[in-house]
Amino acid sequence: MDIKTMEQYASQTRRDIVRMVAAVNSGHPGGSLGCADFFTVMYHKILKQDPKNFTMDGEGEDLFFLSNGHISPVWYSTLARANYFPVSELATFRKLNSRLQGHPSVDHDLPGIRAASGSLGQGLSMGIGAAETKKLNGDDRFVYVLMGDGELQEGQIWEAAMYAAAKNVDNIIASVDYNGRQIDGDVEDVLSLGNLKQKWQAFGWETLEVDGHNMEEMISTYEKAQELSGKGKPVMVLLKTEMGQGVDYMMGTHKWHGAAPNAEQLESALNQLEETLGDY
Repeated sequence: MDIKTMEQYASQTRRDIVRMVAAVNSGHPGGSLGCADFFTVMYHKILKQDPKNFTMDGEGEDLFFLSNGHISPVWYSTLARANYFPVSELATFRKLNSRLQGHPSVDHDLPGIRAASGSLGQGLSMGIGAAETKKLNGDDRFVYVLMGDGELQEGQIWEAAMYAAAKNVDNIIASVDYNGRQIDGDVEDVLSLGNLKQKWQAFGWETLEVDGHNMEEMISTYEKAQELSGKGKPVMVLLKTEMGQGVDYMMGTHKWHGAAPNAEQLESALNQLEETLGDY
């Protein structure tokens, strides 16, 4: 898929996000909008997966784990647009008996989802376990994990970081959505993370940085991450993103971390986001 087409997918995903959240007056649009470009690149360029033949073990395929599960709207939209399940199902987001719960769940066998997430701090540990399983089974594919930057305030993340480096788990490529904001304000004010690149390097990880809204740059960075894998060290990619990307009034603030737009705000957002693939 070329860059122009991926940009069209990302624009449609952003429309899906604000519509899904507004429809039920519940959800997390800010981080979801910020990660739309990343998810588009992952599922249409980087991951080796087979949407039509999804299995929980993912043998012979790349695995993806979303640790910051509250940004489920962007994941659901991406999965639907990548043919994991019908796009029309997006209309059931956060409704009773829906497979598209507020946080990803494995209760209803939703293709593309292999682990429940949303209790922050756990995704990297799950990813490391999956990566070690692939090694034991002689499976040469990668395991990818996305975390939030505020999530790095959880101690389990750093225990997992130490483990992966100490045990040479070199088939995992983790990423941090580095937007600098969390539910209570700026990450720097809540609990500063210091120099994240130096931290991950000090923990023994190969560490790359990338503009999370530049698709060409992301593609080349993740291809480099793959080249660095298999050499004894886990790989970390720090994604510089903007919370609320694409919707002007949601950018530059943490206030849309977990707030839904009203009808007027939704109309404003949709006027800023091009409908490229057709709304659900």
